[in-house]
Amino acid sequence: MPGHGKKASLKATLQSQQSRLKAKQKAVHAAQVAEQRGKHRKSQSSSKSHPPPTVPFSPTDTILLIGEGNFSFARALLVDPPAVLEHLPPAAVTATSYDSEEDCYAKYPDAKEIVETVRSRGAQVLFNVDATRLHKCPAFKGRKWDRIVWNFPHAGKSITDQDRNILSNQQLILDFLRSAPHYLAQGPTPLVHRKRRRKSRDDDDDDDDDDEMVMDNMSDSDAEPSIRPTPAIAGRGTILITLRNVPPYTAWDVPRLAKTPPKSSRTGDTPNPRYKLLRSFVFRRSLWKGYEHRMTKGERAHGQGTTGVGGEDRTWEFCLQD
Repeated sequence: MPGHGKKASLKATLQSQQSRLKAKQKAVHAAQVAEQRGKHRKSQSSSKSHPPPTVPFSPTDTILLIGEGNFSFARALLVDPPAVLEHLPPAAVTATSYDSEEDCYAKYPDAKEIVETVRSRGAQVLFNVDATRLHKCPAFKGRKWDRIVWNFPHAGKSITDQDRNILSNQQLILDFLRSAPHYLAQGPTPLVHRKRRRKSRDDDDDDDDDDEMVMDNMSDSDAEPSIRPTPAIAGRGTILITLRNVPPYTAWDVPRLAKTPPKSSRTGDTPNPRYKLLRSFVFRRSLWKGYEHRMTKGERAHGQGTTGVGGEDRTWEFCLQD
């Protein structure tokens, strides 16, 4: 069966990527051990070495938020945002949930009140929006956004086998990246330059995945002391995906899936789109006042999960390749 063969090919490709990642993670772990030994020598200069938080939006952006959970990020963006976004028009923000409105409120007890706040500010709130089938949402017809944002995506299938769980989430990301291009604003590719260079722990073609990068036409003088705004110029729309930068999420290898995706497993499909990684940066939850990450399954009773403990939250920003 041709379809079965292609699915097997996709699975083999993703599994091959996982094998490379496991070897890479061993090297990273060894480097981290060495890094811990020298941490006490760096503590005095830490305040100088850490850049201020990155704000990846400008007041002129149109923003689509995917998979909002309890909508607390949308509220943070509208109610008490970083100063540079003080004049962001609420009508420029569309916040969506995969769940129905009823299911959302059942999963997240605080969601109803938050949604009322977001709507009262003038933003659009939509339910039953599948990130992998954005074309199925009638409200999206003919619309395009400057930023499409998915914070902490997860398939939520509760698969206990780690390899199968990784494959499931990689497929979710691939399907989202395939669905999103139709809704990205068109324009020139954003120009970027390195603001600082961190020595790579693993010298391969993914060096830039760990670099802080800023838009080329923004100088340090444009930013407030504590934040760096993205410049307010029209350009090609971008996708921002945020994950915890620790296993098992690092095994999803989001940058590689975006830049060099495997062939589609569905017969008759056009090739998966290829993206350019513009930058990656630490996602600082404290910058978004009142934001509270919620699990896909909602507020579980007596939850004691430890997945993703340690590390940092990191955002990767992509645009379509030419």
